[in-house]
Amino acid sequence: MLMLLPGGGLGMNPTMDDMNLIQAQRHLVRDIGEEIDLEIGPGDDDPSFANTPLLGGPSQEPSAEEQGESKQMSMVSEIPNADQDILKAQPAKRKKKVVKRWREEWADTYKWAYVDVKEGTARIFCSVCKEYGRKHRRNPYGNEGSRNMQMSALEEHNNSLLHKEALRLQMASKDKIVVDKPIYVKALMSKTAGSIIEAALKRDPHEAEFIQSVQEAVHALERVIAKNPHYVNIMERLLEPERMIIFRVPWVDDRGETHVNRGFRVHFNQALGPCRGGVRFHPKMNLSVAKFLGFQQTLKNALSPYKLGGAAGGSDFDPKGKSDNEIMRFCQSFMNEIYRYFGTDKDLPSEEMGVGIREMGFLFGQYRRLAGNFQGSFTGPRIFWSGSSLRTEATAYGLVTNIHLCSIVFFARLILAELNKDVKGLRCVVSGYGKIAMHVLEKLVAVGALPITVSDSKGYLVDEDGFDYMKISFLRDLKSQQRSLRDYSKTYARSKYYDEAKPWNERCDFAIPCGSQNEIDQADAINLVNSGCRILVEGSNMPCTPEAVDVLKKANVIIAPAMAAGAGGVVAGEIELNHECNVMHWSPEDFESKLQVRFTCVFVELCEAMKQTFHRALKAADDFGYQKESPEALLHGAVISAFLTIAQAMTDQGCV
Repeated sequence: MLMLLPGGGLGMNPTMDDMNLIQAQRHLVRDIGEEIDLEIGPGDDDPSFANTPLLGGPSQEPSAEEQGESKQMSMVSEIPNADQDILKAQPAKRKKKVVKRWREEWADTYKWAYVDVKEGTARIFCSVCKEYGRKHRRNPYGNEGSRNMQMSALEEHNNSLLHKEALRLQMASKDKIVVDKPIYVKALMSKTAGSIIEAALKRDPHEAEFIQSVQEAVHALERVIAKNPHYVNIMERLLEPERMIIFRVPWVDDRGETHVNRGFRVHFNQALGPCRGGVRFHPKMNLSVAKFLGFQQTLKNALSPYKLGGAAGGSDFDPKGKSDNEIMRFCQSFMNEIYRYFGTDKDLPSEEMGVGIREMGFLFGQYRRLAGNFQGSFTGPRIFWSGSSLRTEATAYGLVTNIHLCSIVFFARLILAELNKDVKGLRCVVSGYGKIAMHVLEKLVAVGALPITVSDSKGYLVDEDGFDYMKISFLRDLKSQQRSLRDYSKTYARSKYYDEAKPWNERCDFAIPCGSQNEIDQADAINLVNSGCRILVEGSNMPCTPEAVDVLKKANVIIAPAMAAGAGGVVAGEIELNHECNVMHWSPEDFESKLQVRFTCVFVELCEAMKQTFHRALKAADDFGYQKESPEALLHGAVISAFLTIAQAMTDQGCV
């Protein structure tokens, strides 16, 4: 069909040329230097542009301009031939059509732009809100229909409020957590035990971390429940926390902008005594994680010599990149809501991921202010609040708060002693780069082991010569200066940093994961087995996925659960509370000598407590048919021993 060209001549539809140059709608212009035809689109006064939806696709209805052109064609056909010759002779207004190259500077500057067909015309679009560059009333770049003109219009749109709102919505949609991985449910031999997991799944189907921890416990207790069905009812009550507190935490940053986070505190069980448990500040903190941590802490406290209840909590607040004043304001707002549930006979919080000396100090300061007394001081940095500014106290604080971390290494030594092996010279793979991981490195060096790795969220560092005290000090300097682990290799040539990788494929004799939950998956477990690992001591809570645990069990890798290996933290915290009043009255002259005596006593008491925990777990496993050489002995024995202690208290206290 013949039609009138915009310039007044006859020919084929000009949009066919444009369509041949574009492979599909919304096709990105990928090749620099590719030639495309572009025409300037409707201007600000065109109603078709104003009526285009923000996020809609290209309209199928003809525009006002196209309708006008069709009317003009019908009118031209009715004009006499003589008059048509006059019209052809006159200079007609022609849309300027230019051919430009997608130059290199445009490709770099406008990466968010793409070429598409709109109403039969090739235009440059915004990839965020799907709008195209509009015609300027003023033309700062010369040709009205040039590529520069289109880009200038699109740049103007890119700074508009509509574009920024579309960009905000797009970023918000990316941050949504989509649960696309189903919860892995293991098969159970006993239908009675399986009913416990089914009930938990029915009640909390989306709490993946909590369901995983429940499955681990029920699998360990399968033989216990089979011998005494009464424990089914106890387990069902135990798996429902006594109290779950969810609250908002509003705070103001240094620029005066208001933010709001969500706070959690779960009092899981207090049958044995007042709650103890950590406070975690991390962006991925949620109710499921709080319940999983509270459940694990309940079993850990029951396994320790001190009979305590279990709790956990925190917030999805991220302390990274925040100033001291911002963290102080957040901690004060957090404590404003939760302080009424804290106290010596109620609940005492301790440090966890994202919460250190600074955060615990701010939390305790606000608690003391609101409670109106100095009772119920939190486990952690209290030695700084005695009023003394001695440098030895700072050193003492490091020993007091972290002496329990040697319990993880001490537990590994107990396992090796049962196997008639010595820890000296054994290669150890450690994950993490935080407080726990760094102190575990120090303890490993102290006992003669050879730690060879640390890791962060971006990869891991391996030093084939092993870390020593000087290298660990250098790692601490890197962390304090917020430098990358990659910088370590610039000083120590025998080391190497691997991006986007985990340390579990390095040759080792035993491993201590000190990162976060589920950091070891099935593939990582296979790598550990192939690397020669025979013992895994959990430095963090639930570091292995269920699939990884199955792989390690089949390979006869001994797993020391965190509730047993980390029970020293409970012991150290209680020792601190019992000795605190004595520390307050020490004079500067005899502080150092008495401090050494104190830590010697603490260490002896801690080692004795860890030995008791170790043998209690093995005895409980043996009572229910697990041989001590079995990889399941410690893993199941620790859960059995802790559960029986709690179950007895819950039975004695009735249905409460």
